[in-house]
Amino acid sequence: MIDHERDLAHLRAATERLLDAAASLDNAATAAPSRLPGWTRGHVLAHVARNADALVNVLQGRPMYPDAATRDADIERDSGRPPAVHLADLRETAARFDVVGAEPADWSRTVELRNGVTDSASRIPFRRWVEVDLHHVDLGVGYELEDLPEEFITREIAFLADRFTGLESVPATVLRSDDGGTWTTGGPTGGVTVTGPAPDLLGWLAGRRDGSALTTEGGPLPTLPAL
Repeated sequence: MIDHERDLAHLRAATERLLDAAASLDNAATAAPSRLPGWTRGHVLAHVARNADALVNVLQGRPMYPDAATRDADIERDSGRPPAVHLADLRETAARFDVVGAEPADWSRTVELRNGVTDSASRIPFRRWVEVDLHHVDLGVGYELEDLPEEFITREIAFLADRFTGLESVPATVLRSDDGGTWTTGGPTGGVTVTGPAPDLLGWLAGRRDGSALTTEGGPLPTLPAL
């Protein structure tokens, strides 16, 4: 059962970690490349801020973004701002999300995200936590997948494994972490077992690592579609 209040508390802690990191960046560091192809750190920070506004829209029954082009244009527009402006925007948008998250609501209702994707409102705080913590890693400022909370890692592995379940382009795959976690993903045929440290499993599933730290049995490491 999803505990949205617990996830909101985790999100606040993750947001403070990100704000501390953003506060340490100067103009040159903000304009430098992030770990995401084609994006500077400024793009990442702008995306995190705009995502908070987008998820407020979701919780309040509005479209997440007007359209994909507007989403991309807003990130590009905001990417080159001075670090202090990025930091203020991150604080203000995080505070708005926190206020909406604290309002009485039917958390069991279904809400719509991008591209027709739907989910329970109760999962939105976790989705926001994912945005904050994974993109903190994407900044490349010393916060790594291994630094993510254990609960975050196991839940996001489960979420991504579920996302790829049923895809015929991905062979049936068993995921095993060195600490004993087990998940299944992929389509109805195949039979590959992928084993390794949980952070590396997450990195591979999330497109942050190439899977070279993982071992496979029953076939090569599956190729996953882009998120």
